[in-house]
Amino acid sequence: MLKFYYNPRSPMARRVWRTLLEKEIAFEPIFMKLDGDQLQPEYLELNPFHHIPVIVDDNFRVLESLAILDYLETKYPQPRLLPKNAEALATVRMVQMVSTNELLPKMVALIFETEDSPKFIQAKQHLDTVFKFLMTTLDNNSFFGGDQLTLADIVVGTDISLFPKLGMNFSNYPNLNDWFERLMQRPAWQKTELSQAEFEQFKRVLVKIRQREMARANHAN
Repeated sequence: MLKFYYNPRSPMARRVWRTLLEKEIAFEPIFMKLDGDQLQPEYLELNPFHHIPVIVDDNFRVLESLAILDYLETKYPQPRLLPKNAEALATVRMVQMVSTNELLPKMVALIFETEDSPKFIQAKQHLDTVFKFLMTTLDNNSFFGGDQLTLADIVVGTDISLFPKLGMNFSNYPNLNDWFERLMQRPAWQKTELSQAEFEQFKRVLVKIRQREMARANHAN
């Protein structure tokens, strides 16, 4: 059986978790505590970069969430989560990368910076650009690839779900808001969505990780 190394508070892990559930793939969940499990020698053999998630399927290891999603789509093609049409496929890939590179990193500034800081203000402005891009790209479609759920919806929906927990909403982006509410009604999403309390725990973990990295940087200097 496929082994899934994860922590439910990790958005990268929830991308994979939701894909496994949407595809109804049987798996063995292996819970990882973020305060040290990922640094144990046996896990570092799987992922020397000590990140989650990781899957092991038929003794084949895959790390990095986007690579895992591609593997699952190819190995377990039903239900299909990637369109065949060239334009729709390009849209899905584009939206996945925009979410990964432009959306999720800005969450860090919202957590660590004060509301009047230049970094916080710049992050809010950047997020407005991202949300408008997503709204325009979605247009009148039900999902980013058309009428069916895709990997783009799983990636963006997982990443974007963190922002309401930071006090943001999507009222200025109506079709994006409607799309988000539809996703949240899906059984796989209701099973895996973070509560506010779990999100606060996730923030505390991020603070500890950041403090640890800053201490290492100061020690190196």
